[in-house]
Amino acid sequence: MYSFIRTLLFWLPAETAHYFSMNSLQFFCGIPFVRSLVQRNFTFKQAKPVKAFGLEFKNGVGLAAGFDKNARYLRELELLGFGFVEIGTVTPQPQEGNPKPRLFRLPKDKALINRMGFNNDGVKVVAERLKNWKLAQSFIKEGSPRLIVGGNIGKNKVTPNEDAWKDYEICFRELFDVVDYFVVNVSSPNTPGLRALQEKDALHKILSHLQTINAQQPHPKPIFLKIAPDLTREQVDDVVELAREIQLDGLVVSNTTISREGLQTNLKELENIGAGGLSGAPLKERATELVRYICQQSENEIPVIASGGIFTGSDAQEKINAGACLVQVWTGFIYAGPTIAKQICKTI
Repeated sequence: MYSFIRTLLFWLPAETAHYFSMNSLQFFCGIPFVRSLVQRNFTFKQAKPVKAFGLEFKNGVGLAAGFDKNARYLRELELLGFGFVEIGTVTPQPQEGNPKPRLFRLPKDKALINRMGFNNDGVKVVAERLKNWKLAQSFIKEGSPRLIVGGNIGKNKVTPNEDAWKDYEICFRELFDVVDYFVVNVSSPNTPGLRALQEKDALHKILSHLQTINAQQPHPKPIFLKIAPDLTREQVDDVVELAREIQLDGLVVSNTTISREGLQTNLKELENIGAGGLSGAPLKERATELVRYICQQSENEIPVIASGGIFTGSDAQEKINAGACLVQVWTGFIYAGPTIAKQICKTI
């Protein structure tokens, strides 16, 4: 059934199809009997809960940042069986992102290329939306497993790198009371100069500052760092060393890649698409290798949320076998369809 729907959706521009699909789902989930039908068909009730970094997840399958940038579809995504959703990337000020088109499908490779550019409504609007979501959740029967929400935070495009720490602090403070954990995003290839913040000194400044603020709170929140799969081995070692030094709660491995190596999509089409981060099946092996290496280097002391090329339960199990405690999907959701969380939960 979904293969037919996907064929129709693929006739639309990728970004248009995304919002059409999610807005349609949101509309129909506003009808009580449809909402119950969706939940029954897409949630795996026997899913294994996962306890990690002080939080309890009703299952280990999450949706990576970038899908629900503005926290608009949390109800619908929970109905589709996800145990956690990472919203964002959120920046202090709203920004439109890069010019359209900026999201492209590569069906031959089961991949996407995006250069969205942190398009979002700004942290104050997103925080208010999450506040309302959290209030609605408070009416759920006590003891029922709830959706865990992570906040992926970044800097505005116009903010110079030397002031980036200020943007991360603003987002951290604004979202602190409405998310369960944070992910610091310095690894998107779509904001000019952002990846330079992955260097050890720049990272130390941002992360140690957030940890200082976090330690001052009555109930500190877990802080993760999202890294690129394009880091050199030396850079990865620096990240592991830094994570241990400042007692970072974990890593998200990994973001999109700027590599185009080994793709089946023809070169002319790739040239027409241009710059952007590649996600999906081509990233699978590299992301798994990176998870394994980090877990080995840290002697499994640093929790890892794995992302990259996860389409099936066996893909997810590979990441867990490599040392990850949780997995996230994004591109796999587009190609495998809305049952992806349920199917993975049956395996892991």
